[in-house]
Amino acid sequence: MKTIACFNNLAGFEKTSLVYHLAWMFAELGKTVLAVDLDPQAQLSAMFLEEDRLEELWLDNGEHAQTIQGVVAPLMCGAGDLAPAPVERLAPRLALLPGDPGLGRFESQIASAWTACLDRDQAAMRAVSAFHRVIHQAGRDFGADVVLIDVGSNLGAITRSALLSANSLVVPLAADLFSIQGLRNLGPVLREWRQAWADRHASDPVDPDVSPPQQAMRPLGYVLQQQAVRMDRAVTVERWRTRIPAAYARHLLGGSGERPVPVAEDTNCLATLRNFRSLMALAQDARKPMFALKSADGALGGTLKAAHDCYLDYRRLAQRIDDAATSSADSCVTVPLNGKAS
Repeated sequence: MKTIACFNNLAGFEKTSLVYHLAWMFAELGKTVLAVDLDPQAQLSAMFLEEDRLEELWLDNGEHAQTIQGVVAPLMCGAGDLAPAPVERLAPRLALLPGDPGLGRFESQIASAWTACLDRDQAAMRAVSAFHRVIHQAGRDFGADVVLIDVGSNLGAITRSALLSANSLVVPLAADLFSIQGLRNLGPVLREWRQAWADRHASDPVDPDVSPPQQAMRPLGYVLQQQAVRMDRAVTVERWRTRIPAAYARHLLGGSGERPVPVAEDTNCLATLRNFRSLMALAQDARKPMFALKSADGALGGTLKAAHDCYLDYRRLAQRIDDAATSSADSCVTVPLNGKAS
């Protein structure tokens, strides 16, 4: 089972939309997919589910855990361990582990548990590993080939524990200053988190089924999302675009980045996605991915052509991610704790 998180610590890179569309595309390609919403904003759940269903999950929870918040609540409140993980089936090969805005209330508890892990506190270890255990329980129960994880756009304790549960990491970027700065921040933080988890794991080894893997968060590559650009900004955008390959190699992979290559030749670039925002409103109304829009949904003429192009883009991206994740797992290629690629 491949566990893949999409993450950028800055907002505005459409990571939730990326997870949503990849989940549908992997299912289209015959994979059994579990989408997991570990972002307290719960936007992935809102994309998948009707508002009436969200109301049932969030407001009429009763005694039964129907969201990730309900699953971890007994553990966080000291009333037991994890509740059974609910899986919302969306299609024969696609299911969702629903998120919940209430998840954010556990931020401070997970942060405290992270510190307590160094004192060989078993309760703390179970709290830090809670998301990992929930994901693997739900993934096994559903028979998932691929787990796609959406996390918050921050560097908080919930995000850290969520990313520890992912074997691989895909980074959405845009050709702008914020992406470069985001990479400068993200690379050192990921290395720090890996080292910190290795220290905790070494101080008190636990059952691998309970504990996240020591080498989590392996960067698979980045997805460059094109923006609608005014003519007077085209030169500026291209300048930032040319800097992304070197910035990714240097800050995410710990390389030198001294010999930059064009994005089109960069093996770390999983895909360059065209701007399909003209399709988004139709897709939201139809409650389906952009690439699944048909003429009955109002996709006519150029819009229908754009939906077909979107399908091809996401199909290539899903295949590239699947190949990269398989290659990484088979060859045990990781980004070691010292940050140097091997």
